[in-house]
Amino acid sequence: MHSSDHWENVYRSKPFDAVSWYAPHLGESLRLIQKLCPDPMASIIDIGGGESTLVDDLLQQQYRDVSVLDISATAIDFTRQRLGLQAQQVDWHVGDITQYDFVGQQFDLWHDRAVFHFLTEPAARRAYVELVRRSVKPGGYVLMATFGPDGPLQCSGLDVVRYDDQSLHHEFGEGFQMMGSELAGPWGAEPKQTRMVFIGIDLPKDTLLAGLEGCLA
Repeated sequence: MHSSDHWENVYRSKPFDAVSWYAPHLGESLRLIQKLCPDPMASIIDIGGGESTLVDDLLQQQYRDVSVLDISATAIDFTRQRLGLQAQQVDWHVGDITQYDFVGQQFDLWHDRAVFHFLTEPAARRAYVELVRRSVKPGGYVLMATFGPDGPLQCSGLDVVRYDDQSLHHEFGEGFQMMGSELAGPWGAEPKQTRMVFIGIDLPKDTLLAGLEGCLA
């Protein structure tokens, strides 16, 4: 994983709405989370949440067990200040995802919008997947968004790995069942270059058979 220095510089030098990945609301992510985990007591972790407004929207939708991890303490501090007293309802984590441990904490849903594709080294990706294995409950969900095959080769000045649904699922391996995927375009008016993949862990057979159609109905 790239050092925190790079991301601290990004968040200190640019307004929150001037970064290329900024979106006022992550509508697709929120919609999917609500479909996959409608229970407001579901435990949800937003990986690379930084200055994202997803946490705001989750709290507004009455979710009660929300966590956010980012490598940048500056980004986390900004969001905590934005939320004010509501920040006390969130479990905040600062650290490198490839070296982190949630110390027994487990989640119903793991959301990652464009962190995984920065992991260009196989060892870093293996460490990420192993953390997912430890941290997502059996029957839980992994909601991933990365640049798709036709997406940019770099983001924020760093190389990225582009994925289609099959290659992203392959990175996770045995025990992870792919429910489906779609192309989304959360980066403003850009073409639909972002691949969103929905993966379940040890899902019941009826859930697998229903697949993504049932989640998005």
